[in-house]
Amino acid sequence: MDNEAHLLFFVLLLFFASAEASNNVTYDRRSLIIDGQRKLLISASIHYPRSVPAMWPGLVAAAKEGGADTIETYVFWNGHELSAGNYYFEDRFDLVKFAKIVRDAGLYMILRIGPFVAAEWNFGGVPVWLHYVPGTVFRTDNEPFKSHMKSFTTYIVEMMKREKLFASQGGHIILAQIENEYGDIETVYGAGGKQYAMWAANMALSQNIGVPWIMCQQYDAPDHVINTCNSFYCDRFTPNADNKPKIWTENWPGWFQTFGATNPHRPPEDIAFAVARFFQKGGSVQNYYVYHGGTNFGRTTGGPFITTSYDYDAPIDEYGIVRLPKWAHLRDLHKAIKLCEHTLLHGESKLLPLGPLQEADVYEDPSGGCISFLANVDEHEDKLITFRNATYHVPAWSVSILPDCKTVAFNTAKVRSQSAIVEMVPENLQASSTLSITVSGTWQVFVEKIGVWGKPEIINNQLVDHLNTTQDTTDYLWYTTSFHIDNGEEILRNGSHPVLMVESKGHAVLAFVNGELQGNAYGNGGNLTFELQAPVTLKSGKNDIAFLSMTVGLQNAGPFYEWVGAGLTSVKISGIGNGSLDLSHAQWVYKIGLEGEHHNIYKADSKDDLKWISKVEPPKNQSLTWYKVAVDPPEGNEPVALDMQSMGKGQVWLNGKAIGRYWPIKSSIYDNCTPNCNYRGKFNPDKCRTGCGQPTQRWYHVPKSWFQPSGNTLVIFEEQGGDPTKITFARRRVTSICGFVSEHYPHIDLENWDSTIQHDARGRAAMHLNCPEGTSISSITFASFGNPSGTCKQYLQGSCHYPNSISVVEKSCLRNSSCAISFSDDNFGKDLCPGITKTLAVEAACS
Repeated sequence: MDNEAHLLFFVLLLFFASAEASNNVTYDRRSLIIDGQRKLLISASIHYPRSVPAMWPGLVAAAKEGGADTIETYVFWNGHELSAGNYYFEDRFDLVKFAKIVRDAGLYMILRIGPFVAAEWNFGGVPVWLHYVPGTVFRTDNEPFKSHMKSFTTYIVEMMKREKLFASQGGHIILAQIENEYGDIETVYGAGGKQYAMWAANMALSQNIGVPWIMCQQYDAPDHVINTCNSFYCDRFTPNADNKPKIWTENWPGWFQTFGATNPHRPPEDIAFAVARFFQKGGSVQNYYVYHGGTNFGRTTGGPFITTSYDYDAPIDEYGIVRLPKWAHLRDLHKAIKLCEHTLLHGESKLLPLGPLQEADVYEDPSGGCISFLANVDEHEDKLITFRNATYHVPAWSVSILPDCKTVAFNTAKVRSQSAIVEMVPENLQASSTLSITVSGTWQVFVEKIGVWGKPEIINNQLVDHLNTTQDTTDYLWYTTSFHIDNGEEILRNGSHPVLMVESKGHAVLAFVNGELQGNAYGNGGNLTFELQAPVTLKSGKNDIAFLSMTVGLQNAGPFYEWVGAGLTSVKISGIGNGSLDLSHAQWVYKIGLEGEHHNIYKADSKDDLKWISKVEPPKNQSLTWYKVAVDPPEGNEPVALDMQSMGKGQVWLNGKAIGRYWPIKSSIYDNCTPNCNYRGKFNPDKCRTGCGQPTQRWYHVPKSWFQPSGNTLVIFEEQGGDPTKITFARRRVTSICGFVSEHYPHIDLENWDSTIQHDARGRAAMHLNCPEGTSISSITFASFGNPSGTCKQYLQGSCHYPNSISVVEKSCLRNSSCAISFSDDNFGKDLCPGITKTLAVEAACS
């Protein structure tokens, strides 16, 4: 072979090696096409900054075990670009590390660059500093915003390219997103909205990443950009062009919480129903937003008033524990859908009406594959559906999946998987003697000075906007002024006391007169504005008034949301002399932040000059107080939280890391709570709520990786007043497991599906129970074979009950970490209650 031939051979080798290493991603109307193969994808959102790097591998592994083949995440602009051109990608914001963990797990990735994300995240993920760049208006045809947005998008794209993470480079990122849910507000911005949306799409395409771009809720997405759906249900969604696949970027398996509100839940039966309907109607990519919600550490939560917990009732809870039965029920659903993948993506579909609210979608492919979805969308009545000369029991608001058009592999309303009772097990703070802060006493205390504690930032004859003044560098802004009452002036008239009247745009305020706390007030997630009226005690001569205005996260969505302000708008005192005193245009002196913040006293290694005072018994119910204590970590491997129900409102740190805002404010006892939720019918965030009259958030996640073996510094800033001696750690653990399985449920081995096998439901029916690793079933607290009813922790025997149910279950399960109880004649006999469909209900303790 001559030199030219050698060279040609070498070039061809490089070409084929490169082609083999890359993953070509295209699409048609049916699906994404990866390396020439149509793909049906189950995606799970995991937000890297809402957990910690030590948790990432476990979260990704749990998503994969749950049936996900793709991980989706936002890119959080304000966490990465701290000031213009000043980038940060460390610790919880190490995007590349997270992406590589996903890659190494063998999963695809969807990267939602945004850069606007919404996501109940502070300022929707856009840096606050950008609002103060002259001439900037967010998310419209505005040059300063577009310039910075393009710069950040390009920075992220180039970072991913350097690491060769796009599928076109042999990586695993198969889709990228630009903008987010803009179509719903585009018209509010007039002509500039349309121009901006098209600019964003073209800017993204110019990045040449080699994989498709998506725009969710963007109804006018241009050619070569796929518009997608975000909703509780997307089966009726249709892309805006015939050549684009049907993609669901956000299926909400729960909902977020706001301080002062109850806790929303979405039943697993309804989520499974929505997913099955989506694939039944031609969907090909479905993503759970969120599969793991995590924690809004520090001041990252938006809203305002979104809780520090972003648990979201997700399949994996805030602490990284799979939520049962939701996680397992969806896992089984994913297995059933994957059995249908080839025929769904290559077959032709036919819709068959089977009743007024019943139907079948049947897919048949040229190779002979046949799959069907039997749907009963009646919200009340179960139905017996006749399909292909066979009869199927399909509960109300459910879908049965038949991967061979004969055998039901899965029904969305028949939950075979176990439930788990997860409890917060209290553990007292264990004082550590390894840090100097405990030499003179168990606690150290620093009390903030009321009002201006240093050189003021502003002196102005009007009430300024809180956010424009602090630019979100802190939650706190002091407003202070003074006024005189001449000697002899009648302060009290006709037996009435002076009343302080304050109006504010939000979010909360503490009011002090002459150094004494007079009252507090706050808005809520539905109405940021509020009024404070409090009787006050005044004196002759000079009277000092100080207000600590506080924010609870910034706006994260909506048109022109960056212009929504906060802070006081009116201050008056009535009942003085012959009328009222309007202080709104007095001379106000402003101080940004707290003295403790300024000295970073929450940092474990802070070298400050503040005078901490050692106390064996710290002061209680005292406002504006910092507490510091050295503690050892709880024993065991379970996730850990702080129980803050004894405190008022504030922030907390461990070893200098910000756990977040705490506020165990209680919801109203008059809210509409439904502890036994009916999954049937369309879900909305107010449908299935719990926790009426309880603290919105009592426990605050502390990642295990933040602890040292001993001598951990816990710092608390209490705004209103509380009792720090009652703060405890809590270990989150599964204490009980429950199962409720009926013999008419599908009992197919989805891992080893074989459509040629004839299945005997009674012979194959069984209940499977598993305790967490390291524990075993220590007792059976309830067992009934027959027709029991109820839910976990509330099971009841029915009219039919096998008397030896508990002993049968104990024989199979006691002292085992897992067990299976077969519905066999040997276990339960064969003549029990003829004509009744048999069900087994079990509750067991794990220890």
